[in-house]
Amino acid sequence: MSRYFTEDHEWIDVDGEIGTVGISEYAQSQLGDIVFVDVPEEGKELTKGDEAAVVESVKAASDVYAPASGTVIEGNGALADDSSLVNSDAEGEGWFFRITLSDPSELDELMDERSYEAFVAKL
Repeated sequence: MSRYFTEDHEWIDVDGEIGTVGISEYAQSQLGDIVFVDVPEEGKELTKGDEAAVVESVKAASDVYAPASGTVIEGNGALADDSSLVNSDAEGEGWFFRITLSDPSELDELMDERSYEAFVAKL
């Protein structure tokens, strides 16, 4: 499995044609306590860069963008019951949605973990 990051602090884990998307530890630390997450519905078609989800914290609301194009196959239903999963495990159990990738070559434009760490260090 490969993990990629966007400059907007989304991550995508890719396993074959399936991508699991969430926000980075850095993003959740900037947002603070997460109080609500709205994930996309199954079957929704997303183009890279589309607004895909919304995350709200006590500080602010923020859009989550699709890091790659594809069709949503699952939203993380656990977040409806416990949005704090994003705070406790942003890059694990706090994932937002899964998509079937329609153009895996789009991943070439994203950062790997080392590049993302260097990017965050400059912020």
